[in-house]
Amino acid sequence: MSGPVLEMAGVTRRFRKGGGLLGGKSFAAVDNVSFTLPEEPCVSSIVGESGSGKTTLARMLLRLVKPTEGSIRVLGKPVHGSEGERMSDQEFRRSVQPIFQNPFEAFSSYLPVVDYLRATAKNLEVAKGPKDIDAVVDQALLSVGLSLERIEGKFIRQFSGGELQRISIARALIPKPQLIVADEPVSMVDASLRMSIINIFERIKDEQEISFVYITHDLSTAYYLSDHVSIMNRGRIIESGTPADVLDNPAESYTRDLMDAVPRVTERWPEIEEIKARQQGKEATQVPG
Repeated sequence: MSGPVLEMAGVTRRFRKGGGLLGGKSFAAVDNVSFTLPEEPCVSSIVGESGSGKTTLARMLLRLVKPTEGSIRVLGKPVHGSEGERMSDQEFRRSVQPIFQNPFEAFSSYLPVVDYLRATAKNLEVAKGPKDIDAVVDQALLSVGLSLERIEGKFIRQFSGGELQRISIARALIPKPQLIVADEPVSMVDASLRMSIINIFERIKDEQEISFVYITHDLSTAYYLSDHVSIMNRGRIIESGTPADVLDNPAESYTRDLMDAVPRVTERWPEIEEIKARQQGKEATQVPG
């Protein structure tokens, strides 16, 4: 692979609200958003309150909603457009995988959870034959601290929310994507387990070289996990940069208000101080002598 993993240029999505003969007044849920994920694996967080446009942005990245204007490219290929121009469905699904907010909605209560992982491996042609498929599924589960033996034959009611979210992550890893779009992936997980999920993301980025777009309202986890943070408000990215640049020295009043609305970052996640010290040490080694 060469070139950016993801390129968004002038992406806008308008919706109409209200009725009437003219279909009501239009508004931009996402308004002229541009950003790039480089070739090197990274985590880019989109942070904002409910209604800021971040979930609409995620849905466009996942090809669930079409942009009204602008373009989205993954690995240099258009995500949207006519069938002959855009990435094929199979190629897109192998390259980009989702992790959604509610893991209980990702699986049916009528089928064993592992059936969905096996179907992903089969449908995306990751492996052929039951033994190879099970080997791929088991490897993905081991990446998140589970195993095929542990989940075999079990239904969603037999797992906690944290376990189900880890299974969702394993499912996303099966095709070995270049990009995972995670939309509020820890908001429905018990607070005591959130950092375990965040640490899994960090390990996947480093060990499997997968990039993430991490959609969240939680500044603390964004600070801890991200290489790059963008603050979104009313459909626009109003501030972006490294976590230290944006969250230690916010330039926008909206960002400061977001920070004031939650417990202090270093009080909520003490691990952040360790990460911050590590980042500062890394920057110091990069300064020319």
